[in-house]
Amino acid sequence: MKPAPTGHDIGLALIIDNPYTKAMATKPLLKALTEAGIGSRRRLADAIREGRVKVNKTVAEDFRQPINVETDNITINGQLVDLKPEQLVYLMLNKPAGVMSTTSDERGRRTVIDLLPEKYRHLRLYPVGRLDRDTTGLLLLTNDGELTNRLTHPRYEHDKEYLVAIKEKLQPNERQKLEQGIELEDGLTHPAEVRETNDTPFNYSITIHEGKKRQVRRMFDSVAHPVQALKRVRTGSLRLGKLKEGEVRELYAEEIQAVFKGHT
Repeated sequence: MKPAPTGHDIGLALIIDNPYTKAMATKPLLKALTEAGIGSRRRLADAIREGRVKVNKTVAEDFRQPINVETDNITINGQLVDLKPEQLVYLMLNKPAGVMSTTSDERGRRTVIDLLPEKYRHLRLYPVGRLDRDTTGLLLLTNDGELTNRLTHPRYEHDKEYLVAIKEKLQPNERQKLEQGIELEDGLTHPAEVRETNDTPFNYSITIHEGKKRQVRRMFDSVAHPVQALKRVRTGSLRLGKLKEGEVRELYAEEIQAVFKGHT
């Protein structure tokens, strides 16, 4: 694989003729909506379940209802949906602290969309998952709903690796608790991988296999080691590398294909 471009060497957005995302014109409704990149699979499923999606003016009742993306008219909340995005775009951002992982913010706070070069802002890109406001590091933005599903649905089990800064060293029993699983208010975490690192200011790396809200921070809180700084450096096979904070680059075709093939 050739080296990734830096944030100072941003070219045109990657447009992939991807065999994993191309399909025939007739598709199940939820799949077609997801691939159109207009929202997360979960939100689109909720819209169908709540009767807010219509196919040719008739309320859709089944996620698997076959539709023709070339000829059928699909609306959500009365708004016509374009099921044929012009291009599939895949961007990796090194999110700085203080930035919201959303497309907009009703309180006027800075979002990840504000960090994108102007040429990407009209492309209807969405963050793949979220990082909380104070967490930095790897965040993907795309209009490919199928890739979003691949990286966020629990059944695909993509590892997520974070660098963690805490004030004091973990005791052996504390590290063992993190590695074996922590009982949080929303359930037991899966076993994690914890190792020491000297990547200043970070002194630990933790790899988790699910994505509960503020999970890493809550895990360390549970062993009385509040997180001072947190940075995501890997999601599955995708690595942040040397991308600087606030900078963005396009993913290569090989990186996208590795996600669809399930390489971690």
